Amino acid sequence: MSEKSIVDRIISDAEQEARAIIEDAEKKAAVTVREATLRAERNKIGTQAEIDARVKGIFDGQAASARLDGSKIALGERRAVIDEIYARALDNLVSLDKSTALYLAEKLLNSYADNGDDINFAENYRYAQEVMKLPVVKEKNLKQSAKPAKIDGGFTLCGKNSDKNLSYGSLLAADREEHQAEIALLIFN
Repeated sequence: MSEKSIVDRIISDAEQEARAIIEDAEKKAAVTVREATLRAERNKIGTQAEIDARVKGIFDGQAASARLDGSKIALGERRAVIDEIYARALDNLVSLDKSTALYLAEKLLNSYADNGDDINFAENYRYAQEVMKLPVVKEKNLKQSAKPAKIDGGFTLCGKNSDKNLSYGSLLAADREEHQAEIALLIFN
């Protein structure tokens, strides 16, 4: 073989080897690009899932906060309605007619007054004189206090052992404590 054919053969082998190296490199590059694309897609999907979870958490938190705020407002309005009911009840008690007021006073005195108690009427109590003429007052030796009480209607009893607040405000407060849930169910259901 001639020199030229050896050189051509070497060049041909080198070109063939270079093509093989380039093909192999292109295959490896294609595999690397596919793997990188796949990793990038997985990262994108993972990041999107994380974003979706955070967005859902924010929306859920805001929705819960909105529900809580709505419940607070509704509760406040319900309390305002019940407050108004008891305010009207107090107004009605303060403005009771004579016979009803005396009946209520007699029931309260029979139930709560002890022998020798002082009756301290509210400043706005209109039937103090009539109450003092009730039979229970004589039976239990009750006396009227000289100074009127600053209470929401009704009266208080001052005794040797204890004082009892029988004002209309305190009677309604006790009633509210006991029956508020029932009243709310009746009104708001």
